[in-house]
Amino acid sequence: MDGLRAFGANYTEFTRRFATWLGLHSTDAAALVEILYAEDQGTPLSPARLSERVSLSSGATAILLKRLEQAGHIVRTRESADRRVVTLRSSPDIRPRAIAFFGPYSERMAEAMAAYSPQEIQHFENFLGALRTTMDALLAHEYEGGGPTPPTP
Repeated sequence: MDGLRAFGANYTEFTRRFATWLGLHSTDAAALVEILYAEDQGTPLSPARLSERVSLSSGATAILLKRLEQAGHIVRTRESADRRVVTLRSSPDIRPRAIAFFGPYSERMAEAMAAYSPQEIQHFENFLGALRTTMDALLAHEYEGGGPTPPTP
């Protein structure tokens, strides 16, 4: 668990440095990373989904998106048959910058993973999936009001 915590802290530090590199607030950079990642996965985000991913209210997310749009980092599109649905996309200018920043990270992660067999990677993915499912359940139930019920004295 300590290794996962440390990896998470390092990933957060990469995002913080990406923010500094772009001259953004760390929350704005974290949102931009989520938008880029979702695009890479073929599942672009809506503002509501981004709000969930970065743990902001819908109002705070709207303000954040306005800043990213004004900075030229994202565009909002209407790609769905339901024209009310907004899709968040990275701008053509930001993707090369993100690749330049995260390229060394991606290359080193690929090198590290190449030392393991596909079966070992699959076992690890299963393990991480089980941890995520456990945490999702805790957050949705025991921690939905901010934390567990405090013990009574």
